[in-house]
Amino acid sequence: MRKISLTLLAGALSALSVCANDPMQWFQDAKLGMFVHWGLYSQTAGEWKGHPTRGGEHFMLYERIPLKEYALIANDFNPTEFDAEKWVKTAKDAGIKYIVYTTKHHDGFAMYDSKCSDYNIVKRTPYAKDPLKELAEACRKEGVKLGLYYSLGRDWEDPDVPTNWPEKAGRSNTWDFPDEDSKQLPRYIERKVKPQIKELLTNYGEIAFMWFDTPELVTETQSRELRDIIKTLQPECLINSRIGNGLGDYSIIEQKLSDKIIESPWEACITMGKNWGYNQFDTVYKAPDMLIRNLTDIVSKGGNLLLNVGPNQKGCFPEQTRPIFDAFNKWLSDNGEAIYGTRPWRVFGESVATDITEESAQTEFHDAVFDGTPKNIVPDVRYTRKNNTIYAIVRNVPSASYTLSAFSPKTDKVKSVTLLKNGNKADWRLTKDGLQINGMGSIAGNTPIYVLRVDLESDEQ
Repeated sequence: MRKISLTLLAGALSALSVCANDPMQWFQDAKLGMFVHWGLYSQTAGEWKGHPTRGGEHFMLYERIPLKEYALIANDFNPTEFDAEKWVKTAKDAGIKYIVYTTKHHDGFAMYDSKCSDYNIVKRTPYAKDPLKELAEACRKEGVKLGLYYSLGRDWEDPDVPTNWPEKAGRSNTWDFPDEDSKQLPRYIERKVKPQIKELLTNYGEIAFMWFDTPELVTETQSRELRDIIKTLQPECLINSRIGNGLGDYSIIEQKLSDKIIESPWEACITMGKNWGYNQFDTVYKAPDMLIRNLTDIVSKGGNLLLNVGPNQKGCFPEQTRPIFDAFNKWLSDNGEAIYGTRPWRVFGESVATDITEESAQTEFHDAVFDGTPKNIVPDVRYTRKNNTIYAIVRNVPSASYTLSAFSPKTDKVKSVTLLKNGNKADWRLTKDGLQINGMGSIAGNTPIYVLRVDLESDEQ
Protein backbone atom coordinates (compact mmCIF):
# COMPACT_ATOMS: atom_id res chain seq x y z
CA MET A 1 0.00 0.00 0.00
CA ARG A 2 2.82 2.36 0.86
CA LYS A 3 4.40 1.86 -2.57
CA ILE A 4 1.10 2.48 -4.29
CA SER A 5 0.50 5.64 -2.23
CA LEU A 6 3.95 6.99 -3.03
CA THR A 7 3.46 6.18 -6.68
CA LEU A 8 0.10 7.95 -6.74
CA LEU A 9 1.62 10.93 -4.93
CA ALA A 10 4.50 11.11 -7.41
CA GLY A 11 2.04 10.92 -10.28
CA ALA A 12 -0.09 13.66 -8.82
CA LEU A 13 2.92 15.92 -8.28
CA SER A 14 4.07 15.19 -11.81
CA ALA A 15 0.63 16.10 -13.15
CA LEU A 16 0.64 19.33 -11.17
CA SER A 17 4.08 20.17 -12.52
CA VAL A 18 2.97 19.58 -16.10
CA CYS A 19 -0.17 21.61 -15.48
CA ALA A 20 1.83 24.50 -13.98
CA ASN A 21 4.18 24.50 -16.95
CA ASP A 22 1.48 24.18 -19.62
CA PRO A 23 1.82 27.30 -21.80
CA MET A 24 -1.80 27.15 -22.94
CA GLN A 25 -3.07 27.01 -19.38
CA TRP A 26 -0.82 29.96 -18.54
CA PHE A 27 -2.24 31.87 -21.49
CA GLN A 28 -5.82 31.15 -20.48
CA ASP A 29 -5.07 32.18 -16.89
CA ALA A 30 -3.27 35.41 -17.84
CA LYS A 31 -6.31 37.15 -19.39
CA LEU A 32 -4.66 40.49 -20.16
CA GLY A 33 -1.88 41.41 -22.57
CA MET A 34 -0.53 44.58 -24.17
CA PHE A 35 -0.15 44.92 -27.94
CA VAL A 36 2.52 47.37 -29.15
CA HIS A 37 2.28 48.84 -32.67
CA TRP A 38 5.47 50.81 -33.30
CA GLY A 39 7.29 51.49 -36.57
CA LEU A 40 8.10 54.07 -39.25
CA TYR A 41 4.40 55.01 -39.30
CA SER A 42 4.91 56.28 -35.73
CA GLN A 43 7.38 58.86 -37.01
CA THR A 44 4.93 60.44 -39.46
CA ALA A 45 2.17 60.30 -36.81
CA GLY A 46 -0.71 60.41 -39.26
CA GLU A 47 0.63 63.19 -41.51
CA TRP A 48 2.23 63.04 -44.96
CA LYS A 49 3.37 66.06 -47.00
CA GLY A 50 1.29 68.45 -44.96
CA HIS A 51 -2.01 66.57 -44.89
CA PRO A 52 -3.54 63.87 -42.66
CA THR A 53 -2.88 60.42 -44.05
CA ARG A 54 -5.43 57.82 -44.98
CA GLY A 55 -5.22 54.34 -43.53
CA GLY A 56 -3.37 55.04 -40.29
CA GLU A 57 -0.35 52.75 -39.99
CA HIS A 58 -1.26 51.42 -43.48
CA PHE A 59 -0.75 54.82 -45.12
CA MET A 60 2.07 53.61 -47.40
CA LEU A 61 -0.61 51.55 -49.16
CA TYR A 62 -3.38 54.14 -49.11
CA GLU A 63 -1.11 56.97 -50.28
CA ARG A 64 0.76 54.66 -52.68
CA ILE A 65 4.12 55.93 -51.53
CA PRO A 66 7.12 54.56 -53.47
CA LEU A 67 9.35 52.36 -51.36
CA LYS A 68 12.42 54.57 -51.86
CA GLU A 69 10.47 57.56 -50.61
CA TYR A 70 8.83 55.76 -47.71
CA ALA A 71 12.21 54.35 -46.60
CA LEU A 72 13.50 57.91 -46.10
CA ILE A 73 11.26 58.21 -43.04
CA ALA A 74 13.87 56.11 -41.26
CA ASN A 75 16.37 58.97 -41.56
CA ASP A 76 14.35 60.94 -39.00
CA PHE A 77 13.28 58.07 -36.74
CA ASN A 78 15.27 58.48 -33.53
CA PRO A 79 13.27 57.32 -30.47
CA THR A 80 15.75 58.58 -27.90
CA GLU A 81 13.19 58.47 -25.07
CA PHE A 82 12.45 54.77 -25.50
CA ASP A 83 12.71 53.09 -22.09
CA ALA A 84 11.99 49.37 -22.17
CA GLU A 85 11.86 49.07 -18.38
CA LYS A 86 9.32 51.89 -18.20
CA TRP A 87 7.14 50.20 -20.84
CA VAL A 88 7.19 46.89 -18.98
CA LYS A 89 6.67 48.39 -15.52
CA THR A 90 3.74 50.45 -16.80
CA ALA A 91 2.19 47.30 -18.23
CA LYS A 92 2.89 45.19 -15.16
CA ASP A 93 1.48 47.81 -12.78
CA ALA A 94 -1.72 47.82 -14.85
CA GLY A 95 -2.13 44.06 -14.35
CA ILE A 96 -0.85 43.10 -17.79
CA LYS A 97 0.79 39.67 -17.94
CA TYR A 98 2.30 39.62 -21.42
CA ILE A 99 3.41 41.99 -24.19
CA VAL A 100 3.20 41.44 -27.96
CA TYR A 101 5.71 43.63 -29.83
CA THR A 102 5.52 44.44 -33.54
CA THR A 103 8.73 43.16 -35.09
CA LYS A 104 7.66 43.77 -38.73
CA HIS A 105 4.44 45.35 -39.91
CA HIS A 106 3.06 45.41 -43.46
CA ASP A 107 5.59 48.04 -44.55
CA GLY A 108 8.32 45.38 -44.20
CA PHE A 109 10.51 47.45 -41.84
CA ALA A 110 12.02 45.36 -39.03
CA MET A 111 11.89 46.92 -35.57
CA TYR A 112 14.83 44.82 -34.41
CA ASP A 113 18.37 44.00 -35.59
CA SER A 114 17.69 41.69 -38.50
CA LYS A 115 20.77 40.16 -40.07
CA CYS A 116 18.96 38.92 -43.18
CA SER A 117 17.53 42.33 -44.17
CA ASP A 118 19.17 45.70 -43.65
CA TYR A 119 15.73 47.34 -43.83
CA ASN A 120 15.60 47.66 -40.05
CA ILE A 121 15.82 50.12 -37.16
CA VAL A 122 19.47 49.38 -36.36
CA LYS A 123 20.89 49.83 -39.86
CA ARG A 124 18.60 52.53 -41.27
CA THR A 125 17.89 54.97 -38.43
CA PRO A 126 20.03 57.37 -36.39
CA TYR A 127 18.85 55.50 -33.30
CA ALA A 128 20.95 52.51 -34.42
CA LYS A 129 19.99 50.33 -31.44
CA ASP A 130 17.86 47.21 -31.03
CA PRO A 131 14.77 48.02 -28.91
CA LEU A 132 13.67 44.39 -28.93
CA LYS A 133 16.83 43.34 -27.12
CA GLU A 134 16.12 45.84 -24.35
CA LEU A 135 12.44 44.91 -24.22
CA ALA A 136 13.24 41.20 -23.91
CA GLU A 137 15.63 41.92 -21.04
CA ALA A 138 13.07 44.11 -19.27
CA CYS A 139 10.37 41.46 -19.64
CA ARG A 140 12.64 38.80 -18.15
CA LYS A 141 13.52 41.11 -15.25
CA GLU A 142 9.87 41.91 -14.45
CA GLY A 143 8.43 38.45 -15.10
CA VAL A 144 6.26 39.59 -18.00
CA LYS A 145 6.07 37.21 -20.95
CA LEU A 146 7.01 38.41 -24.43
CA GLY A 147 5.28 37.71 -27.72
CA LEU A 148 6.25 38.86 -31.21
CA TYR A 149 3.96 40.17 -33.95
CA TYR A 150 5.01 39.44 -37.54
CA SER A 151 3.18 40.46 -40.71
CA LEU A 152 3.19 37.24 -42.69
CA GLY A 153 1.33 37.59 -46.01
CA ARG A 154 1.86 41.32 -46.54
CA ASP A 155 5.21 43.03 -47.01
CA TRP A 156 5.41 46.19 -49.13
CA GLU A 157 9.20 46.17 -49.20
CA ASP A 158 9.53 42.77 -50.85
CA PRO A 159 8.85 42.30 -54.60
CA ASP A 160 7.42 38.76 -54.22
CA VAL A 161 4.34 39.20 -52.02
CA PRO A 162 0.98 38.86 -53.81
CA THR A 163 -2.28 39.38 -51.92
CA ASN A 164 -5.93 38.49 -52.46
CA TRP A 165 -7.95 40.70 -50.10
CA PRO A 166 -10.43 42.24 -50.70
CA GLU A 167 -9.62 41.28 -54.28
CA LYS A 168 -6.56 40.22 -56.23
CA ALA A 169 -3.63 42.56 -55.41
CA GLY A 170 -5.87 44.45 -53.01
CA ARG A 171 -3.13 44.75 -50.35
CA SER A 172 -0.04 44.44 -52.57
CA ASN A 173 2.61 47.01 -53.43
CA THR A 174 1.61 47.40 -57.07
CA TRP A 175 3.10 50.86 -57.58
CA ASP A 176 6.67 49.61 -57.09
CA PHE A 177 6.03 46.02 -58.21
CA PRO A 178 3.10 46.14 -60.68
CA ASP A 179 3.26 42.63 -62.15
CA GLU A 180 1.20 40.70 -59.60
CA ASP A 181 1.31 37.46 -61.61
CA SER A 182 5.10 37.34 -61.58
CA LYS A 183 5.36 37.46 -57.79
CA GLN A 184 6.60 34.24 -56.27
CA LEU A 185 5.54 33.94 -52.63
CA PRO A 186 7.93 31.01 -51.93
CA ARG A 187 10.88 33.29 -52.72
CA TYR A 188 9.72 35.78 -50.09
CA ILE A 189 9.10 33.01 -47.54
CA GLU A 190 12.57 31.55 -48.03
CA ARG A 191 14.42 34.86 -48.42
CA LYS A 192 12.85 36.82 -45.59
CA VAL A 193 10.18 35.12 -43.48
CA LYS A 194 11.95 31.94 -42.42
CA PRO A 195 15.30 33.65 -41.69
CA GLN A 196 13.63 36.37 -39.66
CA ILE A 197 11.50 33.93 -37.66
CA LYS A 198 14.67 31.99 -36.86
CA GLU A 199 16.40 35.21 -35.76
CA LEU A 200 13.53 36.20 -33.51
CA LEU A 201 13.36 32.80 -31.84
CA THR A 202 17.13 32.46 -31.45
CA ASN A 203 18.40 35.87 -30.37
CA TYR A 204 15.94 37.15 -27.75
CA GLY A 205 15.49 34.40 -25.20
CA GLU A 206 12.13 32.84 -24.39
CA ILE A 207 9.32 33.93 -26.70
CA ALA A 208 5.86 33.03 -25.39
CA PHE A 209 3.89 33.81 -28.57
CA MET A 210 4.37 34.19 -32.29
CA TRP A 211 1.55 36.54 -33.28
CA PHE A 212 1.19 36.38 -37.06
CA ASP A 213 -1.00 38.71 -39.10
CA THR A 214 -2.59 38.57 -42.56
CA PRO A 215 -1.67 35.11 -43.89
CA GLU A 216 -3.21 36.06 -47.27
CA LEU A 217 -1.93 33.52 -49.87
CA VAL A 218 0.34 31.51 -47.56
CA THR A 219 -0.22 27.82 -48.32
CA GLU A 220 -0.85 25.02 -45.83
CA THR A 221 2.61 23.64 -46.55
CA GLN A 222 4.22 27.00 -45.83
CA SER A 223 2.20 27.46 -42.63
CA ARG A 224 3.20 23.98 -41.50
CA GLU A 225 6.87 24.61 -42.26
CA LEU A 226 6.78 27.81 -40.20
CA ARG A 227 5.06 26.01 -37.35
CA ASP A 228 7.72 23.28 -37.44
CA ILE A 229 10.49 25.90 -37.28
CA ILE A 230 8.88 27.61 -34.30
CA LYS A 231 8.19 24.41 -32.37
CA THR A 232 11.70 23.12 -33.06
CA LEU A 233 13.39 26.29 -31.81
CA GLN A 234 10.96 27.00 -28.96
CA PRO A 235 8.58 24.11 -28.27
CA GLU A 236 6.60 26.05 -25.63
CA CYS A 237 5.90 29.01 -27.94
CA LEU A 238 2.20 29.44 -28.75
CA ILE A 239 1.14 30.45 -32.25
CA ASN A 240 -1.98 32.43 -33.10
CA SER A 241 -4.45 31.38 -35.78
CA ARG A 242 -3.11 33.88 -38.30
CA ILE A 243 -0.28 31.58 -39.19
CA GLY A 244 -3.03 30.40 -41.50
CA ASN A 245 -4.62 27.17 -42.65
CA GLY A 246 -6.00 26.15 -39.26
CA LEU A 247 -2.58 25.55 -37.72
CA GLY A 248 -2.66 28.06 -34.87
CA ASP A 249 -2.99 27.27 -31.17
CA TYR A 250 -5.55 29.97 -30.40
CA SER A 251 -7.90 32.19 -32.40
CA ILE A 252 -8.14 35.97 -32.79
CA ILE A 253 -11.06 38.39 -32.75
CA GLU A 254 -10.14 41.91 -33.85
CA GLN A 255 -11.82 45.12 -32.69
CA LYS A 256 -15.04 43.47 -31.55
CA LEU A 257 -16.59 41.30 -28.85
CA SER A 258 -18.03 37.81 -29.01
CA ASP A 259 -21.74 37.22 -28.44
CA LYS A 260 -21.17 33.81 -26.83
CA ILE A 261 -18.82 31.67 -24.79
CA ILE A 262 -16.05 30.25 -26.98
CA GLU A 263 -14.78 26.92 -25.66
CA SER A 264 -11.39 26.92 -27.41
CA PRO A 265 -8.63 29.42 -26.47
CA TRP A 266 -9.05 32.87 -28.01
CA GLU A 267 -7.97 36.48 -27.74
CA ALA A 268 -9.58 39.80 -28.67
CA CYS A 269 -7.23 42.59 -29.75
CA ILE A 270 -8.68 46.07 -29.19
CA THR A 271 -7.17 49.54 -29.53
CA MET A 272 -7.15 52.17 -26.79
CA GLY A 273 -7.73 54.88 -29.40
CA LYS A 274 -8.94 54.79 -32.98
CA ASN A 275 -5.66 53.66 -34.56
CA TRP A 276 -3.20 50.86 -33.89
CA GLY A 277 -0.09 52.99 -34.43
CA TYR A 278 0.56 56.45 -33.00
CA ASN A 279 -1.44 59.20 -34.72
CA GLN A 280 -1.29 62.83 -33.63
CA PHE A 281 -4.91 63.33 -34.69
CA ASP A 282 -6.07 60.51 -32.42
CA THR A 283 -6.35 62.77 -29.38
CA VAL A 284 -9.16 61.22 -27.30
CA TYR A 285 -9.09 57.56 -26.39
CA LYS A 286 -11.75 55.10 -25.22
CA ALA A 287 -13.03 55.68 -21.72
CA PRO A 288 -11.25 53.51 -19.12
CA ASP A 289 -14.58 52.14 -17.82
CA MET A 290 -15.46 51.07 -21.34
CA LEU A 291 -12.23 49.12 -21.71
CA ILE A 292 -12.69 47.47 -18.31
CA ARG A 293 -16.18 46.45 -19.46
CA ASN A 294 -14.56 44.99 -22.57
CA LEU A 295 -12.14 43.01 -20.39
CA THR A 296 -14.90 41.58 -18.19
CA ASP A 297 -17.03 40.69 -21.21
CA ILE A 298 -14.16 38.92 -22.97
CA VAL A 299 -13.09 36.98 -19.88
CA SER A 300 -16.68 35.91 -19.14
CA LYS A 301 -16.70 34.25 -22.56
CA GLY A 302 -13.37 32.49 -22.13
CA GLY A 303 -11.04 34.92 -23.92
CA ASN A 304 -8.06 37.19 -23.31
CA LEU A 305 -7.89 40.91 -23.99
CA LEU A 306 -4.86 42.14 -25.93
CA LEU A 307 -5.04 45.89 -25.36
CA ASN A 308 -3.14 47.95 -27.93
CA VAL A 309 -0.92 50.97 -27.41
CA GLY A 310 0.93 52.89 -30.13
CA PRO A 311 4.15 54.54 -28.83
CA ASN A 312 5.10 57.86 -30.43
CA GLN A 313 8.14 58.96 -32.44
CA LYS A 314 10.27 59.25 -29.31
CA GLY A 315 9.31 55.85 -28.00
CA CYS A 316 6.86 57.02 -25.31
CA PHE A 317 3.28 55.96 -24.64
CA PRO A 318 0.85 58.79 -25.47
CA GLU A 319 -0.42 60.80 -22.50
CA GLN A 320 -3.98 59.68 -23.26
CA THR A 321 -3.05 56.14 -22.23
CA ARG A 322 -2.18 57.11 -18.65
CA PRO A 323 -5.76 57.21 -17.29
CA ILE A 324 -6.39 53.82 -18.90
CA PHE A 325 -3.34 52.18 -17.31
CA ASP A 326 -4.19 53.80 -13.96
CA ALA A 327 -7.80 52.60 -14.13
CA PHE A 328 -6.75 49.01 -14.89
CA ASN A 329 -4.24 49.16 -12.03
CA LYS A 330 -6.90 50.25 -9.54
CA TRP A 331 -9.71 47.99 -10.74
CA LEU A 332 -7.60 44.85 -11.03
CA SER A 333 -5.95 45.51 -7.67
CA ASP A 334 -9.43 45.28 -6.16
CA ASN A 335 -11.01 42.72 -8.47
CA GLY A 336 -8.27 40.74 -10.20
CA GLU A 337 -9.33 37.55 -8.42
CA ALA A 338 -12.46 37.56 -10.61
CA ILE A 339 -10.34 37.78 -13.78
CA TYR A 340 -7.04 35.91 -13.52
CA GLY A 341 -7.18 32.13 -13.58
CA THR A 342 -10.94 32.04 -14.08
CA ARG A 343 -13.07 30.23 -16.61
CA PRO A 344 -16.58 30.87 -17.93
CA TRP A 345 -19.57 29.78 -15.87
CA ARG A 346 -22.60 28.05 -17.40
CA VAL A 347 -23.76 31.46 -18.73
CA PHE A 348 -21.58 34.46 -19.51
CA GLY A 349 -24.00 37.02 -18.10
CA GLU A 350 -27.41 38.61 -17.97
CA SER A 351 -28.89 42.05 -18.49
CA VAL A 352 -31.19 43.90 -16.13
CA ALA A 353 -34.31 43.62 -18.28
CA THR A 354 -33.80 40.76 -20.71
CA ASP A 355 -31.41 38.16 -22.00
CA ILE A 356 -28.31 39.48 -23.74
CA THR A 357 -28.46 39.23 -27.51
CA GLU A 358 -25.69 39.56 -30.04
CA GLU A 359 -26.89 43.09 -30.76
CA SER A 360 -26.74 44.22 -27.14
CA ALA A 361 -23.42 42.43 -26.58
CA GLN A 362 -21.90 44.42 -29.45
CA THR A 363 -23.43 47.74 -28.39
CA GLU A 364 -20.87 48.49 -25.74
CA PHE A 365 -18.03 48.26 -28.25
CA HIS A 366 -19.41 49.71 -31.44
CA ASP A 367 -21.28 52.58 -29.75
CA ALA A 368 -18.30 53.64 -27.68
CA VAL A 369 -17.46 57.25 -28.35
CA PHE A 370 -14.12 58.94 -27.97
CA ASP A 371 -15.14 61.85 -25.75
CA GLY A 372 -14.15 60.19 -22.51
CA THR A 373 -17.66 58.93 -21.72
CA PRO A 374 -19.19 55.53 -22.48
CA LYS A 375 -22.37 55.76 -24.51
CA ASN A 376 -25.43 53.48 -24.65
CA ILE A 377 -24.14 51.31 -21.81
CA VAL A 378 -26.33 48.28 -21.07
CA PRO A 379 -26.58 47.72 -17.27
CA ASP A 380 -25.75 44.06 -16.82
CA VAL A 381 -23.76 41.35 -15.10
CA ARG A 382 -20.93 39.13 -16.31
CA TYR A 383 -19.92 35.85 -14.66
CA THR A 384 -16.60 34.08 -14.20
CA ARG A 385 -15.79 30.99 -12.16
CA LYS A 386 -12.92 29.56 -10.16
CA ASN A 387 -13.48 26.24 -8.40
CA ASN A 388 -16.50 26.64 -6.07
CA THR A 389 -16.67 30.41 -6.44
CA ILE A 390 -18.77 32.34 -8.92
CA TYR A 391 -17.87 35.98 -9.53
CA ALA A 392 -20.75 38.23 -10.49
CA ILE A 393 -19.25 41.29 -12.18
CA VAL A 394 -21.93 43.95 -11.77
CA ARG A 395 -21.70 46.61 -14.45
CA ASN A 396 -23.56 49.89 -14.12
CA VAL A 397 -26.55 48.41 -12.30
CA PRO A 398 -28.16 51.34 -10.48
CA SER A 399 -30.97 49.59 -8.59
CA ALA A 400 -30.93 49.23 -4.81
CA SER A 401 -32.05 45.60 -5.14
CA TYR A 402 -31.27 43.18 -7.91
CA THR A 403 -31.87 39.50 -8.57
CA LEU A 404 -29.20 37.43 -10.33
CA SER A 405 -31.50 35.13 -12.29
CA ALA A 406 -28.70 32.78 -13.39
CA PHE A 407 -28.69 31.25 -9.90
CA SER A 408 -31.23 28.61 -8.94
CA PRO A 409 -32.08 27.09 -5.54
CA LYS A 410 -32.35 23.72 -7.31
CA THR A 411 -28.72 23.65 -8.40
CA ASP A 412 -26.80 26.28 -6.44
CA LYS A 413 -26.07 25.86 -2.72
CA VAL A 414 -24.92 29.38 -1.88
CA LYS A 415 -22.83 29.73 1.29
CA SER A 416 -21.99 33.42 1.21
CA VAL A 417 -22.03 36.56 -0.90
CA THR A 418 -19.42 39.25 -0.31
CA LEU A 419 -18.07 42.31 -2.06
CA LEU A 420 -14.77 41.13 -3.51
CA LYS A 421 -13.06 44.47 -3.01
CA ASN A 422 -13.23 44.45 0.80
CA GLY A 423 -15.03 41.31 1.94
CA ASN A 424 -18.14 43.16 3.14
CA LYS A 425 -21.09 40.80 3.45
CA ALA A 426 -24.05 41.31 1.15
CA ASP A 427 -27.67 41.03 2.19
CA TRP A 428 -28.84 38.13 0.02
CA ARG A 429 -31.53 35.51 -0.31
CA LEU A 430 -31.90 32.64 -2.79
CA THR A 431 -35.41 32.55 -4.24
CA LYS A 432 -37.14 30.73 -7.06
CA ASP A 433 -36.33 33.77 -9.23
CA GLY A 434 -32.62 33.74 -8.48
CA LEU A 435 -30.10 35.20 -6.07
CA GLN A 436 -31.61 38.39 -4.68
CA ILE A 437 -29.13 41.03 -3.54
CA ASN A 438 -30.45 43.86 -1.41
CA GLY A 439 -28.75 47.22 -0.99
CA MET A 440 -26.69 46.96 -4.19
CA GLY A 441 -26.02 50.68 -4.16
CA SER A 442 -24.84 50.85 -0.55
CA ILE A 443 -22.55 47.84 -0.69
CA ALA A 444 -20.47 49.16 -3.60
CA GLY A 445 -20.91 52.93 -3.29
CA ASN A 446 -20.56 54.79 -6.56
CA THR A 447 -18.32 52.18 -8.20
CA PRO A 448 -19.67 51.59 -11.74
CA ILE A 449 -18.16 48.10 -12.07
CA TYR A 450 -17.77 45.91 -9.00
CA VAL A 451 -17.65 42.20 -8.17
CA LEU A 452 -19.74 40.05 -5.86
CA ARG A 453 -18.04 36.85 -4.76
CA VAL A 454 -20.57 34.03 -4.48
CA ASP A 455 -19.20 30.97 -2.68
CA LEU A 456 -20.98 27.65 -3.26
CA GLU A 457 -21.02 24.54 -1.10
CA SER A 458 -20.28 22.16 -3.96
CA ASP A 459 -18.69 22.17 -7.41
CA GLU A 460 -21.63 20.64 -9.24
CA GLN A 461 -22.09 23.63 -11.59
